[in-house]
Amino acid sequence: MMTGVTHSKVDGLIRRAGLRYPTADLRRIDLVEERGLDRGVIAQLATCSFIERSHNVVFQGFTGSGKSYLGCALAKQACLHRIRAHYIRMPDLAEAWHLARDKPQGQMKFLRKYAAFTLLVVDEWLLDPPDESMRSMLLELLERRYDTTSTVFCTQYAKKDWHQRLGGGVHADAIMDRIVHNTIWIDTGNHNMREHTATK
Repeated sequence: MMTGVTHSKVDGLIRRAGLRYPTADLRRIDLVEERGLDRGVIAQLATCSFIERSHNVVFQGFTGSGKSYLGCALAKQACLHRIRAHYIRMPDLAEAWHLARDKPQGQMKFLRKYAAFTLLVVDEWLLDPPDESMRSMLLELLERRYDTTSTVFCTQYAKKDWHQRLGGGVHADAIMDRIVHNTIWIDTGNHNMREHTATK
């Protein structure tokens, strides 16, 4: 049973995680079988053992298939395990990076901040192809996080499309190399959960 102090710490972790869906819960995922999700895999993710092993997770599927919800649910689960997690959309990450470039030591502080989260959820991954500055940042950030932390990517793009969206050059090779190893790939399918929720 959680004490008041523990409750307070967990609540603080959840609040600071910046979740898009603060009430997201891995135990309350609708239509698991219809969406092609494996209950065993979801249950395994809920233990957060993948974070102990510094593995990554990719939720890939069509728009509306629940990727963001799953990413938030996983971040919240990490908070319940007293793990420091953070959720951010890739467009917001790009904006924060561009703002950081204009400040003294801004880039270093930015990289230190996002490298420090034990679990980082990047939603809308590759929604917009990153420019050269963003690709350099992603490479440095993922290098710092490699083999020491876990990153969750929520994306509508299949792995075969990532290289091209990352610019197709050596940066793309290097970024992919730091993601594809030790990663759990989960297809969230094409079931539109927004429509399903609206009709409930």
